[in-house]
Amino acid sequence: MPEICRFFGIIVFMNYNDHEPPHFHARYQEQEVAIEIKTGILQGKMSKRALRMLLEWYEIHQEELISNWEYARERKPIQKIPPLI
Repeated sequence: MPEICRFFGIIVFMNYNDHEPPHFHARYQEQEVAIEIKTGILQGKMSKRALRMLLEWYEIHQEELISNWEYARERKPIQKIPPLI
């Protein structure tokens, strides 16, 4: 589970060999969500405050997330993405 980013206790990661559609995972404490990169469709639960920060970060970094999805498909190293400041 390669870590892409970590900020305010939120850990963002993407798995190699994961299923379509392109998505990423995020964990905050014991809560976890998966977010489709192209549509923003969310599965799972996370506190409102953490989810707001995660969605703000996602909006800024969609292109980088798509690139990382493609790297994972090609079994290439996934690139770190800057945290939300």
